[in-house]
Amino acid sequence: MTEDNKKATSSVKTDSEKKVKPKPSYRKKKTKKFHTRAIVHITATYNNTIVTFTDPEGNVLAWSSAGKCGFSGPKKATPYAAGVIVRSIMDKIEEIGVREVDVRIKGVGSGREGAIRALNTEGLNILSIKDITPVPHNGPRPPKVRRV
Repeated sequence: MTEDNKKATSSVKTDSEKKVKPKPSYRKKKTKKFHTRAIVHITATYNNTIVTFTDPEGNVLAWSSAGKCGFSGPKKATPYAAGVIVRSIMDKIEEIGVREVDVRIKGVGSGREGAIRALNTEGLNILSIKDITPVPHNGPRPPKVRRV
């Protein structure tokens, strides 16, 4: 055997010779943030209702929708479904400590009023309600004149 072959075979390490780095025994715990004020975004379309709780900076704290709560088809856009959505999301929000909310509504669905009423009955202090439904300024371009 030449010296090159000895170096090549000696550089290969077996499993027992390999050094394994030990995993740290500590884990960084995820801290729960405590917020007393939040912004509620309600998106009420003809087909669905989505409620999102965010902190004042815009980071999502919790969200829920009618499909997530078990509704399907045309029942998703009803005021009853909006109330169920708010009740289900309040279970998550209780741990965060939200007591005051600013409400922003987008859309024309029937879940708009139902969601606000449910927020009020859950004991949240509603500071303001703002409608942010987008409104077109002059609409889409009209079709070209038909040539026959």
